[in-house]
Amino acid sequence: MANDPLDNAEDQAEAPVKAAAAEKLSPIKDRNLNLILDIPLKVTVELGRTKMAVSELLNLTQGSVLELSKLAGEPMEVLVNGKLIARGEAVVVNEKFGVRLTDIISPSERIEQLK
Repeated sequence: MANDPLDNAEDQAEAPVKAAAAEKLSPIKDRNLNLILDIPLKVTVELGRTKMAVSELLNLTQGSVLELSKLAGEPMEVLVNGKLIARGEAVVVNEKFGVRLTDIISPSERIEQLK
């Protein structure tokens, strides 16, 4: 699909983020961080997790309910390439789900996750 409207909407939504990121980087001297601004990252929002045996998985049918590890109302986790970077709450944006960030993990905590 050459002209997928969802791709165009995503590009338009990303443009202000990229511009803001570039503005924040402009005072940094002797670094060419602009090279990494367009690297795609996998962003995942996790509502919860559960474990089940293969037999339970095979018995799932339409209408089955999976009980997750988190309580209702607990913050969802925002992961970038599988690493926790923030927590947030569900919101609706233009009839789609979104996440309002309520807590950003500090850079030192993020670095600690890499070890």
